[in-house]
This record gives sequence, structure tokens and C-alpha cells, in this order.
Amino acid sequence: MVQRLLSPGEIESLDHTTIPRLVLPQPGVLFSARATRLRQLADGNVPGIPAPDSLHGYLYLMAAVADAQAAIAAAGSPAAASRPAASAPRPPAPPVPPLPPSDAMETALAHNMPPLPVSGPRPAGWGAIYLALLDQLDAAASGQPQLAAVLAGLRALSDTDLEGCADAVLAEFGEGINPLHAPFVAAALQLLWVTHASQLDASRVQPPVTGTLCPVCGSHPLASVIRIGGQAQGYRYLHCAICASEWHMVRVKCSCCEKNARIAYQSLAPAGADTGADEDSGGDPAAAPVNKAQDPSRVARAETCDDCRSYRKIFNQEHDFMVEPLADDLASLALDVLVTEAGYARGSVNPLLWFGSE
Repeated sequence: MVQRLLSPGEIESLDHTTIPRLVLPQPGVLFSARATRLRQLADGNVPGIPAPDSLHGYLYLMAAVADAQAAIAAAGSPAAASRPAASAPRPPAPPVPPLPPSDAMETALAHNMPPLPVSGPRPAGWGAIYLALLDQLDAAASGQPQLAAVLAGLRALSDTDLEGCADAVLAEFGEGINPLHAPFVAAALQLLWVTHASQLDASRVQPPVTGTLCPVCGSHPLASVIRIGGQAQGYRYLHCAICASEWHMVRVKCSCCEKNARIAYQSLAPAGADTGADEDSGGDPAAAPVNKAQDPSRVARAETCDDCRSYRKIFNQEHDFMVEPLADDLASLALDVLVTEAGYARGSVNPLLWFGSE
């Protein structure tokens, strides 16, 4: 018996309790997995996302940043706090600023607003996380004078300049931002928001008024990913660039303007290659075969919209189990070049990669 594929409209009408509408991040796993994936990409061990040689050094650097994030997240966890004193040395745990007052969160939830908005005031203590991140990276800077100089410059930032850079990162405002400083400031902000997001009750976070913004923090999604396993099998989720929360959006729907009439998919496959029709069916979950593992035309695609002329990448865990949206987005810049040359604008930035005005 062949199962009938559902249309996007039918999927949206399903009982929402049967679909994981929101998946909160797990900081104890997220950053270490990201570091591992970045190194695999830099080593050329991910055929589905062939990173250019010129990008390998940067991917290794961002893997070190993810390692630093993982170390701080682990040091501040309850498990780390209960570790015997005789265990291996561990980095000091910076004080993670507490969640916003409960009344502010209750008000946000009652009005269908993100409970941890990036547009709101940041906890004063977030600077401790920032400094702890730089301390963690000192080891990576050994023998790397350029990185050491960047870290020195980051430590020399005034409070005003640091807060200004944080504002620009969270607003995705690239003008005037130092592209050498922004990824490290973004990494500290990610630590703060991921930690806070992991403490929420997902069942209490309301679906967003618009599906194009993170229901937890209000940021734009970085990319989307087709997940596998359990109730999430075959469903498309948007991945937040800041807090790493993921929320469900049906396939064949623009994650910028939410229209679905003029959606197409671009990949780096050679002209005339069979790229399949995973997204063309509109089904969610998909019934596509899974025997195309590591195929560049299936692991990473750009979902383009001719209504708003924008795009975001979509990564398919059905064809590469180890997909990690932020890492894979960094490594697939060749796909960005292909799609932007075709006249499409990227829907949002990757917070770990900024370009100067040149």
C-alpha cells in the first residue's frame, strides 16, 4: 500500500501535538558536535559538502571557537559542578547570567512574543562569558600571531565598542562592524542565548505570528534542515542562528516571505545530473529514497524564491546523518556564490562569518 503524500495545507492542519513544533538546543552536545563537524569539513571528509581549500583554515579556527564554547558550557553545567576535585583540570565556569524575570517572560508568552528576545537588553554579566571565551582561545593562539593579535584587540575593546558590536551582530547589521571581531562576539552571544533557551519549557513557547522568525529569541533562521528520527522524521525545521532552537516549517515554502508558488532548489551538481525531487512533492515527511548519501546535490541545496528573490540553504539529514546547519553553511560558500550570481539575496547572515565593506 502506497501512502498518499500530504499537501502543505493539509500538513498545517494536522494536530500540532503529533509534530515536534519546537526543538530546544542542548548546549552540552551542540557545540562539541559543531566542532567535530567543522573539522570533518576542513579535512575534506564530507563529500556531500566539498569545502574549498581556501576555506579550510577558517573552518579549523571556527572549530577552535566551538571547542571553547563547549568547554564553557560543560564547565557551567550541573554535572561539572558536582565533579570531584581530583578529576582532570577544567576551565573556571563563568557566571551565566540568569534568565529574565519570570514576569517579563510571562508577558512575552501571553502576547505571542519571543520570551528571550535578542532586541531586548542583555544581562550585564554576559561580558564574563565573552572574556572566558577569549581565555579558552589563548591556547589555540599559541604560535598563531595573527589570532593572538585579534584576541588582544578583542580584549582591548571598550565597553561601548563591545556593546555596539554585539548590537550589530544581533541585528545582522554589517556596516561598520569589524569582521575580525564579530565572529568571536557572536560566539559569546550564542553561548548566552543557547544556555537560556535550553532552560525553557518548549510546550509553553507559542508558535510565532510569522514562521520566519525564531519563536524563542526573534532572530532570523540561519538555514533549514530535514531531520530524521522519532516524530521529527522527514520534517523540515528552521535553525536559529543565535539560540540554535529549531521550529517546524512545511517544505516548499519560502522561509523569508512564506510564499510557495515559485520555489526552486539549486545545488552544486553538474549540469544535467539527477538531483531528485525531494522537495517537489510537498510531502512532509518525505518518502524519498535514502541511498544517495554524501551526494552534493542532495545534502546541501539552496531554496530560492522568485517572489522575494531570496534564498536560504536546506540541509538533508536523510542523506548525511551528521548534518550541522551552522557548520555546513560555513563550508558551502561555493553554493552562495552560485546562487547570488543568479540574482538571489541571502535571507540572513551566518554569525560566525562577516565580510568587510571591500
